[in-house]
Amino acid sequence: MPFHLETERLILRPWAESDAAEFCALLSERGKGTPTVERIRTAIAELLTATATTGIALLPIQRRDEGDFIGYCGLIIGRSTLEEPEIAYELFQRAHGRGYATEAASAVLDAAIATGRKRLWSTVGTWNTPSLRVLEKLGFERDHVSTEENGEVAWLTRSLP
Repeated sequence: MPFHLETERLILRPWAESDAAEFCALLSERGKGTPTVERIRTAIAELLTATATTGIALLPIQRRDEGDFIGYCGLIIGRSTLEEPEIAYELFQRAHGRGYATEAASAVLDAAIATGRKRLWSTVGTWNTPSLRVLEKLGFERDHVSTEENGEVAWLTRSLP
């Protein structure tokens, strides 16, 4: 998949070490503590290595006009496989409710279609109504629900043309 995607309002691009502090801030919004910047620099290096190995990527999202980091979106192996990867996204709370997740995920979906893949997955906590709405807009359908350590997880799938 391409590692640089652009939409009307967003740029999705490869990770840079300079993203570490903002990535830390995003992860701290989960309410489970804040990782160190050094730990996140290591995670960014791991993401870049995984991208080189798999040909799929989780990409930082920047707003085109403002140039600010607002989250990430892309394809991951996650709970799935390289042939049928998961689409994943997370945005700062300040960026919620503006259609950015749908816009970014739509660009990633188009990139996935261009790779010739036949299906994508997504796993989302059943409590996460906004993410479930984004996936519904993109044509994902619920496959099943599993119970995990953090609660119920909806498994959704989307067949690709």
